[in-house]
Amino acid sequence: MALKTAFLIAAPTSGSGKTTIARGLMAIFTSKGMKVQPFKCGPDYIDTKFHEAVCGRPSISLDTFMAMPEHVRELFAHYGEDADVCIVEGMMGLFDGYDRDKGSSAEIASVLGIPVILVVDAKSAAYSMAPLLQGFINFRKDVRICGVIFNKVGSEKHFRMLQQVCEDLHIECFGYLPKSPALEQGSRYLGLDFSEKTENGELTALLEQHVSWEGLTKLNVPTLGTSYSHTGNNTFPRWEQKVLIARNAEAFSFVYQETIDFFSDVSVFDPETEIPELTDIDLLYLPGGYPEKHLEALVKNEACRKAIKAYAEQGGRIVAECGGMMYLCEKIVTDEGEYPMCGVLPYAITARKADRKLSLGYRMFELDGKAYRGHEFHYTQFIGQKPQSVTQVYNAKGEPVDTPVFKYKNVLASYTHLYNI
Repeated sequence: MALKTAFLIAAPTSGSGKTTIARGLMAIFTSKGMKVQPFKCGPDYIDTKFHEAVCGRPSISLDTFMAMPEHVRELFAHYGEDADVCIVEGMMGLFDGYDRDKGSSAEIASVLGIPVILVVDAKSAAYSMAPLLQGFINFRKDVRICGVIFNKVGSEKHFRMLQQVCEDLHIECFGYLPKSPALEQGSRYLGLDFSEKTENGELTALLEQHVSWEGLTKLNVPTLGTSYSHTGNNTFPRWEQKVLIARNAEAFSFVYQETIDFFSDVSVFDPETEIPELTDIDLLYLPGGYPEKHLEALVKNEACRKAIKAYAEQGGRIVAECGGMMYLCEKIVTDEGEYPMCGVLPYAITARKADRKLSLGYRMFELDGKAYRGHEFHYTQFIGQKPQSVTQVYNAKGEPVDTPVFKYKNVLASYTHLYNI
């Protein structure tokens, strides 16, 4: 049976260095001439951009709340089919899910049947790591933690103490990453700042020096291939639709690659600089991003905003998520002033610092006989009373939330980033 290198990078808690080490390992394998397929657990649009920049191919989100386990396996098989190495970056702590460990990185590892490498922040700790690691190793028998990489290690002496922990627990230590202020990544209020240029030189040099990346290539699993695909040939059925997607480096950038690949005919345009051709399409897709960071350019391109409003008024089908929904509103207000948007929806959005309030979590709702799932993650808010929703929205535990969903003619809009548009 053919084998493929595949593993999941996880951690006991957020902030342990998963993204740093995952990105560095992707860079090392890529530099060695290997095809590396990156994946990310959970509904993440930002870490995936780091992955793509390093690997030269889109990173794919794997999520067992928004998709069935069988579909998660299909995604892994489909996008990893021609890769030499498949690296999955986990989210939060290994067992942190939307309901206990449901939807967690551990569940993804179990669904895929791939081993886990645990990244542990070892700052100010030594043999106390033993009970911590023992608990993680033994917590779920269907989750195979096969090794550890320590982060923020102070010295060779410190690392030797940590190696003793692994020796006593009979688990492989693949190495460590020393403390280095140069590796600290800037942040943005929705997550890591992908607008910064990412340099991998020092990171990869440190990992090559201190981590056994060759040993990681021995973490092989059976080739996924058609055994994970109920289509029989590991290809996805495509929806015969012509879709125009708003794409921009930041303003409209939160798009799942698998959503793009789902449609048979996809074209893109930049709302900052281009006027869309809307006469021969089945769907206009306005995804989320950071439109509040690009308001002057969006306002300047008045012809684009007018074309989109005319398309909506004529019954054109639009799906607008979060930033895309904000773009369809009357205006966006910031500390610098008010900026007119498309005016399809009669609402105003505030992005003022004083008004920021985190709205975060999985979302699900039904509308016109279709079930939708997605997630919400934003700080901007509606000005004044929150608008009425056309349907009740629920969180992952089935509890009602006050996220509004709008249906105007053939426009579907919400703060929810949808997985199944």
